[in-house]
Amino acid sequence: MRPFLAKEFVHLYGSGDREVRSFFAPGRANLIGEHIDYNGGLVMPAAVTLGITAACRLRSDYLIRLRSSDDPLAVEIDLDRPIEPDPARGWGNYPAGVLRELLLQGVDLRGIDILFTTTLPQGAGLSSSAAMEVLTAFSFLALAEAPTSDLRAIALLCQKAENQFVGVNCGIMDQFAVAFGKEDCALLLDCESQDYHYVPVALGEHALIIMNTSRPRRLADSKYNERRTECNAVLRLLGTDAPRNGLVHAPWSDVLSHVSDPVLRRRARHVISEQVRVEQAARVLVTGDLAAFGRLLTESHTSLRDDYEVTGPHLDAIVSAALQAPGCLGARMTGAGFGGCAIALVEQAEIPDFTVSVRSGYLAATGLEPAFYVTHAADGAHETTGEG
Repeated sequence: MRPFLAKEFVHLYGSGDREVRSFFAPGRANLIGEHIDYNGGLVMPAAVTLGITAACRLRSDYLIRLRSSDDPLAVEIDLDRPIEPDPARGWGNYPAGVLRELLLQGVDLRGIDILFTTTLPQGAGLSSSAAMEVLTAFSFLALAEAPTSDLRAIALLCQKAENQFVGVNCGIMDQFAVAFGKEDCALLLDCESQDYHYVPVALGEHALIIMNTSRPRRLADSKYNERRTECNAVLRLLGTDAPRNGLVHAPWSDVLSHVSDPVLRRRARHVISEQVRVEQAARVLVTGDLAAFGRLLTESHTSLRDDYEVTGPHLDAIVSAALQAPGCLGARMTGAGFGGCAIALVEQAEIPDFTVSVRSGYLAATGLEPAFYVTHAADGAHETTGEG
């Protein structure tokens, strides 16, 4: 455990005779395959090196005490009482929802003191909520001496907690990526069947740069619902020709035959073409063709900007600056859009000049100071006790 975390834990909870164990869950960046998860598509997320760490120590009673080094709010949950959503609990509702699901599944939980700390920027679209949920489930199962190897069950439990307890109708991608992350691999996930396999992301002399626009995703939720409604409208217009397993599987010729509205056509074109880009990305990554992968990233952003219209001026500005910067093979927004983060594939030797160039261009265009995180595909949730 990191010394500063151990010191803060003792400061908050005091010393004790029980072991303090630590666990980590990563955030995720969806490399390609945006806004097609709810259309039955393939997505390609990867866990990243940024994430949340939890220092945990068992108690002798049934009280859960939650603190965060990044937020002054202190949360207490009594396991002897029903756990219900509580707006006053704030961020604590994410672990609370997971705790309730674990109890409903018969896991024998005991009281625990927990201190969270994160390297994930908040509101940036890197799935801090899924990281918190999977981290809670994994650490509580480990402390209860229950199996932690069924990662699919953990991911589904956490998705259910976010859907039913927190009230966010998310898909399965984020929780799967956080749980199943693997070093130097992305997860090629079929959101309809939940089948998946790993795709190598061997970056060699390149790195993945997460570029934070410093613009919270203010319109993402409303536009997300609007786009889902538009995609459903396309399916209704397709009538008996509509594919049963999602809009991604509709032939473009059928869309042209049945859909006359230009806006709905553009929405369908993004969905169908993005699915093709995901399949192409998996193939070029297997062969190590990073230049082709970079081009697909840029094509994805163009489609999200022009056909799906979910990027917004800040994401467009930072992607444009990245594509003009030294060493960049490709860039795109990642996440729901309208703020948050973009990703870029960059030659490692050019990273210093790249960040200087992008900062200058983005600051001039928006007046905002961006943030940069050099990362790569990383392992999913795991125990870190003893790592130092």
